[in-house]
Amino acid sequence: MHKIFILEDDPLFRKMIEHKLSMDSEYEVSTFECAADMYRELGLQPQVVTLDLNLPHVSGIEVMKRISQISPETRVIIVSGQEDVSIAVEVLKLGAFDYLTKDNNTIERLWISAHKATSTINLQQEINTLRQEVKDKYNISNTIKGSSHEMQNVFRLIDKTINSSINVVINGETGTGKELVAKAIHFNSKRSKKPFIAINVSAIPEQLIESELFGYEKGAFTGAHSSKAGKLEEASGGTLFLDEIGEMDLTMQAKLLRVLQEMELSRLGSNKVIKLDFNLIAATHRDLLEEVNNGNFREDLYYRLIGVTINLPPLRERGKDVLLLADHFIATFCEKNQIQRKRLSGEAKDKLLQYSFPGNIRELRAMMESAIVLSESEVIQEEDISVRDQDRIENLFHKGLTLEEYNAEIVYYHLKKNHNNVVRTAKELNVGKSTIYRMINAGKVQIEA
Repeated sequence: MHKIFILEDDPLFRKMIEHKLSMDSEYEVSTFECAADMYRELGLQPQVVTLDLNLPHVSGIEVMKRISQISPETRVIIVSGQEDVSIAVEVLKLGAFDYLTKDNNTIERLWISAHKATSTINLQQEINTLRQEVKDKYNISNTIKGSSHEMQNVFRLIDKTINSSINVVINGETGTGKELVAKAIHFNSKRSKKPFIAINVSAIPEQLIESELFGYEKGAFTGAHSSKAGKLEEASGGTLFLDEIGEMDLTMQAKLLRVLQEMELSRLGSNKVIKLDFNLIAATHRDLLEEVNNGNFREDLYYRLIGVTINLPPLRERGKDVLLLADHFIATFCEKNQIQRKRLSGEAKDKLLQYSFPGNIRELRAMMESAIVLSESEVIQEEDISVRDQDRIENLFHKGLTLEEYNAEIVYYHLKKNHNNVVRTAKELNVGKSTIYRMINAGKVQIEA
């Protein structure tokens, strides 16, 4: 329901407006003869006020300013008996939604204008709701899961960058969540209501990257049938996220450096200078300083980019964060697909903890969604989780164990696979049964019930 106030000193015209607008069941219409009466009700925050500009005891412009002070979100539609262009320009500059002159069609035009005003209000409310939903979605505590020491350091750095305009470089393997961190920074910053523009440098051919970043004017090159703003321009007021910036060729690096130094650009085919204003977040799976030393990345661009560096650890180095993330993915997938919530068995958890996750978090998500579909009960079993044995074996070498500890891990794995059958395990490993029994009795290998 939209509240609409009508401030009009002509009783007949006021009645005509009221009758017309009341025909819409979504409108709650109140009428006022003088400004003082309306001021007392402005606390109700009307969505629209139709205002007679030529009131007998007060200037309509003063009334409009008062409305703006008390209820700044209210749309004001000016109705005037004078067709004065200079006044119309003045009130529109002051923020009036529309300016109408009184004639035989005023009521109909007012009806159309009121609907346009309420439509913009509805649209703005939807935009605000979506913005809040996005902000909630990328709330750091809701989005980025992890209790490991490495992730606590990531959270600390994110907090420090949120309220500053410093450049950020996010470094990490593919699938570690670099774009998720970039979005968390943007949507929790003071720029959250402005655009988040992401561009994957490695996904765009070298011959197209310049036009994508800088934009172009009509006729700038063959196929440029109309003008187009580039990603740098679209990010104005918000955040520009350059993913895999280490893949950018040296020529483009030089052009990007100049833009970042001056914070201005000209579209291809134009000499017009466009001022820029954005926070820059770059991401890469490469060591940029090593790329500089190898001649693959400009040193001056490197130092222009480097402000705060956030190193995202691979999943294999995050310990029990694997289980925390797995549980999160299970809960999210079950809720989205209206499936009864499932959980991991002890064996399934062990299997995840022993796996190296070369695809990192992205692989874990896919693995959990597949396991949910494949599992026959509310408990996800070890066999529901598909991993590559070679990767699981390689994961052992990331643990930094002694030779004796490696032997214990191998024996434990085969015992578990053989359901604690010592004879079969000894045969597979080509060792004596007594060797395995000694390891068990010494507590070096645990037997699970």
